[in-house]
Amino acid sequence: MLKLQVMLDLIHQMPAFAILIIIAASMFVVIKGADYFVKGAGSVSAKFGISTFVIGLTVVAVGTSSPEIFVNIIAAQNGATDLSIGNILGSNIANILLALGISALFAPLAMQSRTVWKEFPYSLLAGVMVFVLGADLMINGSGDNVITRSDGMVLLAFFVIFLVYTFGLSKMKDDNDTEEEMEVYGWLRSFIYIIGGLFALIVGGKAVVESATVLASMLGMSQNLIGLTVVAVGTSLPEIVTSVMAVRKGFVDMVVGGVVGSNIFNVFLVLGLTALVAPLQFGKDSITDAFFLMFISIILFMAMFVGKKHTLERWQGAIFVLLYAVYILFAIWRG
Repeated sequence: MLKLQVMLDLIHQMPAFAILIIIAASMFVVIKGADYFVKGAGSVSAKFGISTFVIGLTVVAVGTSSPEIFVNIIAAQNGATDLSIGNILGSNIANILLALGISALFAPLAMQSRTVWKEFPYSLLAGVMVFVLGADLMINGSGDNVITRSDGMVLLAFFVIFLVYTFGLSKMKDDNDTEEEMEVYGWLRSFIYIIGGLFALIVGGKAVVESATVLASMLGMSQNLIGLTVVAVGTSLPEIVTSVMAVRKGFVDMVVGGVVGSNIFNVFLVLGLTALVAPLQFGKDSITDAFFLMFISIILFMAMFVGKKHTLERWQGAIFVLLYAVYILFAIWRG
């Protein structure tokens, strides 16, 4: 912890160009970590006979959500609740519009019917829960806009339900399911890839976030805007990079499962745990962001029935990336 604080103090004293170099180097670490993590997770899934989709919903989602968990709990302990909320909402927005959007630019993402009708609605429910629990004044007409500790317990209860459902999937086999072939390594090598990749994801993601946050502070950005943009994109780097690496290897189910699972974990697990640490005050900007998250979740669901059925095509991926750019510009404009 002392060494980490020394590193953070040094970053605060660095000029902007040096911070940019640290960000670039950290992103390289994240990219390599994601590559090896996908290899290890794919190998283990094949050894246990578990579908790549279930691995994406659990192992990959938890692993790539680790930066959000770490950043949010620290932020809550420091009283930076705007940063915590902005991080979760921004990460989920980036997961849908960037991770899936960029992945679709590499190759169309053909999704299983089960994913469209079961996992996507659960991800949408996560977005709705954030809005409902945070917009007390708008919904009830009185009270403070805050996600309380009891609300956090409700979110964690939904997380447990999701885990039970996910493990149930591992015992089911749909005749229409397609399984990608994965390279299988020895047990030791597989776990070294998973642990080493996860370590690189967390350390690299943390370095990106801290460096980018300092750089953004130099530009006078607000805490909410930093959380929604710099911190959110930084903590979403594992999801984005892992998705691109996975789709290039042909592991489409892992891409979709990882993104959907990460969004669900971010709300029910990360936000639930964060609310237990400290109640989260919701500002008007956070309400807007939560509404936008619900909106793009609906758009994602509708996209499954436009063009090729149950497929996110390249042109749709391009629209997703463009939509993200437009919303970030709006967030910067509002301050």
